Amino acid sequence: MTENFVYDESVSSTYEKFTSLLGKVAEADETAAFLERLSKGVALELGIGNGRVAVPLSERGVKVEGIDNSDSMLKLLAKRTDLVKGWKGDIADFNSEQRYDLVYCVYGTFTLLSTREKQIACLRSAVEALEKNGHVVIEVRVPPLDGFVGSQKTTATFVDHENTFVNAVIHDPVNQTLTSTILWFSGTSVKRLPQRVRYVYHQELDTMAECVGLELAERWGDWTRGAFTNESKGHISVYRRNQLPVGDLPLKSS
Repeated sequence: MTENFVYDESVSSTYEKFTSLLGKVAEADETAAFLERLSKGVALELGIGNGRVAVPLSERGVKVEGIDNSDSMLKLLAKRTDLVKGWKGDIADFNSEQRYDLVYCVYGTFTLLSTREKQIACLRSAVEALEKNGHVVIEVRVPPLDGFVGSQKTTATFVDHENTFVNAVIHDPVNQTLTSTILWFSGTSVKRLPQRVRYVYHQELDTMAECVGLELAERWGDWTRGAFTNESKGHISVYRRNQLPVGDLPLKSS
């Protein structure tokens, strides 16, 4: 697996069905409603994909732009709408002349960045693209570390009358990575969906955010603003600029 994960043509062609089966398409309206509350009109999505969230958010009157490293996903976005501007780039290292009152990264896309340094760089780039009173929103999963035997785990993560998802995962605790392969059985066909994430706990995410001049404003367990508890499978963290003058914020290394 390459260091920088990219959704290629084989994955992007089935992405909408895959996310729909997992309930993520239905969840997009809840996500858009949550994000609309934080935006005064201009938002940037990091890892915009096919516009699953960006399109319903734009339909609420927010001007949405987005970055993605996958040509095939950006093509899907362009076919879906002309209201959302997407461009190819690296969410760990980007520059924008436009300033946004909301920068957001959802569905665990942040953890596809393979190192702590890249994750911090992503947050730093987000801050530099942010209006003075803007917000950064990050959605990540609580690391699913139960059930591993010898650093390996295989589970059936979804089953219906036609589809079965079997997920085989290897855990590297030293590097905080989960390398997984989902085998998607549908009828007589089998698709292989590989992925590697560098997981983060919410405390580490807060520390990284503080490093680039952000402070936690809100944290929720889901997009309907349910409480974040010990039982939560993920969280949505909302950050704002801290009170340091802009000149005192950490800058990108040259």
